[in-house]
Amino acid sequence: MSDPVLLTIEDGIARVVLNRPESGNAINIPLARALLDAAIRCDTDPDVRCVVIAGNGKLFCAGGDVELLGGAGDKLPAILSELIAIFHAAVIRLAKMPKPLLTLVNGPAAGAGMSLSLLGDIVLSSRTAHYTPAYGALGLTADGGLSWLLPRLVGLRKAQEIILTNRRIKADDAEAMGLITRAVDETDLETKASAMAKQLADAPVAALGAARALILQSFHTSLETQLECELNSMVIAGGGEAQEGLAAFLAKRAPQFKGL
Repeated sequence: MSDPVLLTIEDGIARVVLNRPESGNAINIPLARALLDAAIRCDTDPDVRCVVIAGNGKLFCAGGDVELLGGAGDKLPAILSELIAIFHAAVIRLAKMPKPLLTLVNGPAAGAGMSLSLLGDIVLSSRTAHYTPAYGALGLTADGGLSWLLPRLVGLRKAQEIILTNRRIKADDAEAMGLITRAVDETDLETKASAMAKQLADAPVAALGAARALILQSFHTSLETQLECELNSMVIAGGGEAQEGLAAFLAKRAPQFKGL
């Protein structure tokens, strides 16, 4: 049996690929555990400067494994508890790691797959992809952070409509409403994703990680607290990658942040 998640690391770029194409990359417990393992590796490996998440096959991710859930019977609450707890641990690692995250949405994303697809700092989507909450059709509720992400991305009213009516959103519409970063032609997706991943990996990753943290906390801090956090973050950056960035700017050369 093939691994449910494939992880490769090359030139500072970790590529995490959901690998259950025969099931639409549906999330079962082995895939959730493998995703958590990959997230921990990406978080802790100093050679990783950027993380890319993609799906193998025609779908990015169909969400939770409906066959697993449908066959659970009275054990469904226990299985949901285990499955979602592991998946959420992976989501938290990916959201809080001090490295940029790029999600490469090669095809439809539904349920928890939609949540995972939207987690990236940059979300590049094939125009053939679409996004569907899917939970309501199964009598379930959102997981993977969708109820947290959607209101922040598209606003409260739009988030309510999308989740409560199980609205399917085409890639171009998702870009227009700010749900994703950019929709591109399917033939261009890998090329544009590779260029973006390289750009992020060549950037001052410590500063990007600090910026991720500042953005993440900004929704629940006061202006005064956020300003203090920005000050502290800037001072720390001043003792690190900023030395190379400023030197390169003054010397009119490209900065070399890798290895710092």
